[in-house]
Amino acid sequence: MKEVNNVKVIGVDHGFGNIKVAGCCFRSGVTLCEKEPTFKANLLIYEDCYYLIGENQKEFTPDKMKDEDYYILTLAAVAEELHANNLTSAQVHIAAGLPLTWVSEQKDAFRKYLTRNYNVSFTFRGTEYHITITGVSVFPQGFSAIADKLKDFKNANMLCDIGNGTMGVMFINDGHPDPTRCWTEKYGVRQCVLAVREEILRKFGTTLDESIIEDVLRHGDAELSRRYLEVIQNTARQYVAGIMRRLREHEYDSETVRLYIVGGGGCLVQHFGEYDDQRVTINPDICATAKGYELLASYRLRRDYENGGGVV
Repeated sequence: MKEVNNVKVIGVDHGFGNIKVAGCCFRSGVTLCEKEPTFKANLLIYEDCYYLIGENQKEFTPDKMKDEDYYILTLAAVAEELHANNLTSAQVHIAAGLPLTWVSEQKDAFRKYLTRNYNVSFTFRGTEYHITITGVSVFPQGFSAIADKLKDFKNANMLCDIGNGTMGVMFINDGHPDPTRCWTEKYGVRQCVLAVREEILRKFGTTLDESIIEDVLRHGDAELSRRYLEVIQNTARQYVAGIMRRLREHEYDSETVRLYIVGGGGCLVQHFGEYDDQRVTINPDICATAKGYELLASYRLRRDYENGGGVV
């Protein structure tokens, strides 16, 4: 969290698998309860409705505004950052993002979606929060994670942002992003998880808890039967090979283009891919994009205040 003129700037990376802020990450799951649930560890109460946060897997959708889920998740994300800074009330500027090729078309609608109410009161994990949303900035997802490193992007570079639902690709030449050469594909980590489940069902006639699969994908190994582990690892290798194939289809040449990978899927490339670590950089910080949103929004806010404004 950053601060500009008493406004708390909070970056929220609205992933399909996880919500990330600068200081933590939690699953993008929302369950609406008809009455107050028995287990309240991750309970959020807003407008007399009860929501359990992180209880299930958010379904992939190209429209994050089709329901209330991402709004509720945003409130939980803001609460996480305020709690980490011993605050329960604040003026908040939300810094968010969308996949590379969706930004221009959806940013106005997403900004309106997140500012439906400027004064918001809610309870999360038993603590009451009162916030005033002063504005929302929307940036290109993935690119924000490297915005402060552009000076290091000499010659031809490709940025690959591997999230849970999508994979974003952009060329950056001599520190300048090329908006004519960027793509968003539905080839996120979720596709790998589903492929693993299908392969295990086909081979063994059983299902495996997704938390176990995700643990192997995240760390490369786990305390698991060798035959199950090998299926997960082999399927992950095929998924990573698919990533590299798609990058080559977008004119990636490992000999002439440096590759910079961000997002949660970077760990799969690290554990299951074949690459030249002198020409491929993997950023292991899953919160890097949220931090980048904060940085970019802070720059804009300071500039606006200097010019007599104040809301982005």
